[in-house]
Amino acid sequence: MKEKDHLVSAGPNTRLAHLGNDPSDFHGFVNPPVVHASTVLFPNAAAMETRSQKYTYGTRGTPTTDALCEAIDALEGSAGTILVPSGLAAVTVPLLAFLSSGDHLLVTDSVYSPTRNFCDTMLKRMGVETDYYDPAIGVGIESLIKANTRFVLLEAPGSNTFEMQDVPAITAVAHKHGLVVGIDNTWATPLYFKPLDYGVDISIHASTKYPSGHSDVLMGSVSANAAHWDRLKEASITLGICAAPDDAYQILRGLRTMGVRLERHQASALSLAQWLEGREDVAKVLHPALPSFPSHDIWKRDFKGASGIFSIVLPVSEPSKFKAASHAFLDALKIFGLGWSWGGYESLAVAVNLSDRKIAKAPKEGPVIRLQIGLEDVADLKADLERGFAAVREI
Repeated sequence: MKEKDHLVSAGPNTRLAHLGNDPSDFHGFVNPPVVHASTVLFPNAAAMETRSQKYTYGTRGTPTTDALCEAIDALEGSAGTILVPSGLAAVTVPLLAFLSSGDHLLVTDSVYSPTRNFCDTMLKRMGVETDYYDPAIGVGIESLIKANTRFVLLEAPGSNTFEMQDVPAITAVAHKHGLVVGIDNTWATPLYFKPLDYGVDISIHASTKYPSGHSDVLMGSVSANAAHWDRLKEASITLGICAAPDDAYQILRGLRTMGVRLERHQASALSLAQWLEGREDVAKVLHPALPSFPSHDIWKRDFKGASGIFSIVLPVSEPSKFKAASHAFLDALKIFGLGWSWGGYESLAVAVNLSDRKIAKAPKEGPVIRLQIGLEDVADLKADLERGFAAVREI
C-alpha cells in the first residue's frame, strides 16, 4: 500500500496515527485484523505452482504483518522491511544475509554487547573476521578496511556510553569501497534519525523498545534501501525468520502513540540529565543532547531529538568499591525498577558492565549506571535518585 499523499507531508504524530492501515480495506475498522495463518489456499494448481497471489504461506507475510511493515517503510523511507522475533535477531539476520566465510566485518566498539557476542562466537565459527573500531573514528575508518571487508555495523549513539558517530562520513567511505552499512538505530527511532537519508543501507530496530512502549512484546525490524532489499528478504525467508501476528498488531498499536510518548521520555530525561550534571555526587552524565557531551555537535547536526535513556557515572575513587557503590545505589531505588531493556512506560536502572570494550573503555571515575526514564513525574524520579545517592554516601 502506497502512503497516501495527504500523509506524506503530515506531521509525525498524524502519520503515526494513520500509517499502515486503510480502514476501507476492512469494512471501516480503524485497526487491521489479526490474521493467524500458516496455510493459505490457492484457487487452482496453476496458481499454486506459480504462487501468483499476494499471500502464499504464513511465514511470508499476512495482512497484519504487512500493515506494520508498510508503516515502518513509510517512517524509514525504505524499500522493504522484515519483522523478526527480537531486537538481537534484527542485528543477526542482516549480518547473516550479507556476510560469508572469509569476509571481514567492522563493528563500533560501543555496540550492544549481545551483538558483540554473536560476532565473536557464531560469526567467528562461520569464518567471518570482526574488528572493532573507535566510535569517534569518522573518515579514519578507511584505514581499517581490508580487501575482504564487506559490512560496517554502526550504533549511534552507542550502547550504555552513548558515543555519537559521524554516520554520513563513515557511509561515504564505506560505499567508496563497495561495503554494506547497517546501523542499530533503536535509541532514536526513525522519528529522531532516519539512517537511510544519511547513506545507511540497513536500518535496524529493537521494536521491543519504543515502538512497543509497554514492556510486553519482543520484536525487531530490519529495513533496507532498494539496492539491498531483495537480499535481506531472501535471507529472512531462507532462515525461516518471521514474527507472530499478535505481536505485530501490538507493535502497530504502539506506533500510534510512540510520538507523544517519545516527547515525554525526551523532556523528562533531559530535565533529569541537566539536574544530575550539576550534582557533586555525579562524576559524569553521558547524554548526547547535553552540550558538555564530547560528540554533542554530531547529535545536534544529525538528530531531531533524544530519547529517554542515558547513563551517569558515580564518583568512586577506589575501583574496589565500584560494585558496592552501584549495588547500594540501585538497591535504594523504589520507583526505578531493576531490569533489562528500556523504552517502556516505567523507569529502569541497571549497573553497566563495559568489560568487553576494546577501545571505548569504561570511565575511570566510577561505576556506570544506565537510566531509562519512563513516563512518571520528574519530581518523583528525582526523589528516588536522591535515595540512591544517599545510599552511596553511606558506604
